[in-house]
Amino acid sequence: MKESNPDNGGNNTKKAVILVSGGLDSATCLAIARAEGYDCYALSFNYGQRASSELDAAMRLASAFSVRQHQVIPLGIGQLGGSALTDASVAMPESGVVPDQIPVTYVPARNTVFLSYALAWAEVLEADSIFIGVNALDYSGYPDCRPEFILAFEQMANLATRIGVEGRPIRIKTPLIDLGKAQIIAMGHELGVNYGLTVSCYQADSKGRACGRCDSCRLRRKGFDDAGIADPTSYVSR
Repeated sequence: MKESNPDNGGNNTKKAVILVSGGLDSATCLAIARAEGYDCYALSFNYGQRASSELDAAMRLASAFSVRQHQVIPLGIGQLGGSALTDASVAMPESGVVPDQIPVTYVPARNTVFLSYALAWAEVLEADSIFIGVNALDYSGYPDCRPEFILAFEQMANLATRIGVEGRPIRIKTPLIDLGKAQIIAMGHELGVNYGLTVSCYQADSKGRACGRCDSCRLRRKGFDDAGIADPTSYVSR
């Protein structure tokens, strides 16, 4: 576990747990939560992902946003295999996202596991919200990024927790779910997000430099182009 500013915050402030991967979307979610007046508690995971430099990015973001606390939880999801994000023997797709097709970059049950940890921490903190940067437009192939999954998880969360059954429901907030990448970038830009701190590449090197070829790099680059905002990404090939 790594922490920054472990102060638990004031008793009268509203609290939120924000899932922070180190990427563009989670950085924008963090900015939105702060703008909405939440005391922010950042949660990241070392789950065996190939781009481990994204955890360095998550720590940079937690520091930049002066979160109340940042926890990095080790998980063994990568040991199970089944995804190009955790298994180097699976070829990383570089041909672009195929609509309505679950890509090999899908990590089985990842968001279910991540949200479960976020739910546990939210209950401990007595936080009323969890923010997650899922996006149904750019990642429609991921079943755990869809609105119906989020709704089902929220319903389960409020049946399975003490604070839920005591009438203090936890909300799963997905402010980016219906936005395109350009809209997300424009929103974050308005909120002062420094996207140069983020790492989105599925196979970034140890310095956080992006490959420029994977699906995530393609979506990110197109998003900046469409938003008319300079891309601050550091690429290996540049």
